[in-house]
Amino acid sequence: MVKSAYIHIPFCKSKCNYCSFVSYPDLDLKERYLSALKKEIDFYYEKENLRTLYLGGGTPSILSVEDIDSIVNLFSFDTAPEITVELNPENLDEAYFKGLKGAGVNRISIGCQTFNDEILKYIARRHDSSQVKNAVKAAQNCGFDNISLDFIYGLPSQSPDDFVSDLNIAVSLGVQHISLYGLKIEKGCYFYTHKPENLPDEDMQADMYLKAIEILEPFGFKHYEISNFAKNDFSSRHNLNYWDNNYYYGFGMAAHGYVNDKRYANSKNFENYFENPFRHAEEHVVSLQEKLEEEIFLGFRKMDGLDINNINHKFGINFENKYSDILAKYTEYGYLLKTLSGYKLSNEGILISNTILSEFLN
Repeated sequence: MVKSAYIHIPFCKSKCNYCSFVSYPDLDLKERYLSALKKEIDFYYEKENLRTLYLGGGTPSILSVEDIDSIVNLFSFDTAPEITVELNPENLDEAYFKGLKGAGVNRISIGCQTFNDEILKYIARRHDSSQVKNAVKAAQNCGFDNISLDFIYGLPSQSPDDFVSDLNIAVSLGVQHISLYGLKIEKGCYFYTHKPENLPDEDMQADMYLKAIEILEPFGFKHYEISNFAKNDFSSRHNLNYWDNNYYYGFGMAAHGYVNDKRYANSKNFENYFENPFRHAEEHVVSLQEKLEEEIFLGFRKMDGLDINNINHKFGINFENKYSDILAKYTEYGYLLKTLSGYKLSNEGILISNTILSEFLN
């Protein structure tokens, strides 16, 4: 049964220099987009009580409170669901946060990236550091107690000291969740064709990542997934649904979903989506072998690692026999650690996780 839904809001006032996500500044298309989105939801959503709903983008905070409320009201929910909206920090005030609260939103994720104002300008963010701090305070004043900040490390001209400063400021703001992503310059972004100067190399990025673990854990942030840290019970329930390899709806242009053993993706083109919001641009029925590989790949993203008894039961295999050579090699190197229920990546193993995980794939 599907218990989670992702909604893609493909609008941004402008494009950040590192961004290759599907987002456009065509705000005049907003009403047509929301109309098509609601048709798609009405067509596919089977009225399950959702545990999580996530509005991402793009910039969902471009939408009015009334727009967000109208989307949330299309769904039914379990008791105490997690309803998340991604926000960019410019022009957020207490009135907006009160409106979000009234619409049922109880978790917000703010795109901070860094508190260094010079770097923010260079990467073409529309906000400065003071706006992030003010947004967090305004949200807290309105009763939000599940606030996440997103950061990027390895930014142009960013030193390890800059990154440490970012983390210390985040901790001082009293947020419950922190996400950290190493800068990746991919096709489709400005930096791909206009390579920035003074990029930290891979070794410095790795040092930044390991330093983050060292800094955040003593402040009570549990490192629960490769890129994510949370206090107490504030792990992202929506993202854990992905990493547990469960079904989820994906609604909106460019959204991805996984329902009834089928992974699908929607069109990245406005006109195609408007013409037929029910048609998936891609569909793929996941084979048993692919399910096993996904279970391994996604499971190793969680810092608790793999529960091999669960995998053995689900797939009728003996995990340790099937992958004995890989397990022996990487446990000997210290990149994989044995746990009570299976295996997990060590902190050093995370740094070469793509290499390790590729060996589990046929």
